[in-house]
Amino acid sequence: MKKVSLVHLKANHKGRVSEILGGAGLQHRLMSMGIYAGKEIVKLSYVGLRGPVVIKVGRSVLALGHGVALKIMVETQ
Repeated sequence: MKKVSLVHLKANHKGRVSEILGGAGLQHRLMSMGIYAGKEIVKLSYVGLRGPVVIKVGRSVLALGHGVALKIMVETQ
């Protein structure tokens, strides 16, 4: 398994969150959205030039800022 940042995951690919490289505040905020270590997510799209990253977590579709997406590390096949 390869570990990459959510920003570097290709569109329409699945990944499992391995770790969140942020403080307790960021981890708590992401956990309230359903993003935590071990959770499977799908990257739907990415707007270039540091734009938002759109992901699907469970049945929810979320848009994360570029900086937050950089701190989410995912494992891919």
